[in-house]
Amino acid sequence: MTVSSEIPETESWFHRNQQRIAPWVFLAPGILFFAVYVIAPVFQSFNLSLYEWDGLGEKTYVGFRNYEDLYWEYVDRDAFFVSLKNNVLWLFLYLLAIPAGLFIALFLNQTVAGIRIYKSLFFFPFVISQVVVGLVFSWFYDPNFGLLNTMLGWVGMGPINVLGNEALVTYGIVAAGLWPQTAYCMILYLTGLNAVDPEQIEAGRLDGAKGWKMLWHIILPQLRPATFIAFVVTIIGALRSFDLISIMTQGGPFGSSRVLAYYMFEVALSEYGFRMGYGAAIAVVLFLIMLCFITYFLWSMYREEKGH
Repeated sequence: MTVSSEIPETESWFHRNQQRIAPWVFLAPGILFFAVYVIAPVFQSFNLSLYEWDGLGEKTYVGFRNYEDLYWEYVDRDAFFVSLKNNVLWLFLYLLAIPAGLFIALFLNQTVAGIRIYKSLFFFPFVISQVVVGLVFSWFYDPNFGLLNTMLGWVGMGPINVLGNEALVTYGIVAAGLWPQTAYCMILYLTGLNAVDPEQIEAGRLDGAKGWKMLWHIILPQLRPATFIAFVVTIIGALRSFDLISIMTQGGPFGSSRVLAYYMFEVALSEYGFRMGYGAAIAVVLFLIMLCFITYFLWSMYREEKGH
């Protein structure tokens, strides 16, 4: 009796590595768009910052002169110094959105009557445009008919022109920005609270943990991913703040509310100069500040994960 044995056909390289290739196939369009519209412009900005260019004529290579101009403006406390100082102020005050969003999320993460209405009200600022937020707060701060001065009048205090006062204007704009940013952090924490392990909470209760101890030792460690995203997004939002300044004050009064992003717009694209290389140098400085903060948080998260 003859036994016929079939030799199986050798599989192709694609079939052998199909499971490893499939994720990259799905990621390829996103990686391509990210490389073209994010990574490439970053390097173009670095390159452009080494030139003097008005956007139309020939570029003139000037090396690091644009950065030297930024340095001397900083030393002389000119527009760049004010913009950088305001960005630092934005950064620290904007971080208040994270604990505020956390406590609102803890309040809304309950099963009580009408909680969906409260969630909708707190969620509302996140879905409206920044332009609308700027207009609403401009009316709120108006010294003639604004609600703020109306309420101050109830307690016998005189009208305050928040957006016209050099000492108060930045704080007023930051307060406007905190309204939707707090709503965004709240959404992140509400999502994180849905993933909290109920068994750990029950175990903590059996051990006598409640209140702040429960929050600090059991809930917050499980919210690390949400906290990391909230920090990164809030820092990026604070450092690239532009639209609220443009809508509410246009950098005024007397340039006291301008930030780096708005100053970059003024020197590169507005009637003040068309200095593209100088504007690119500001963009590079802003990018490096942002990169330092994000790298620090990534490194902190990596050390914590490695420690566990």
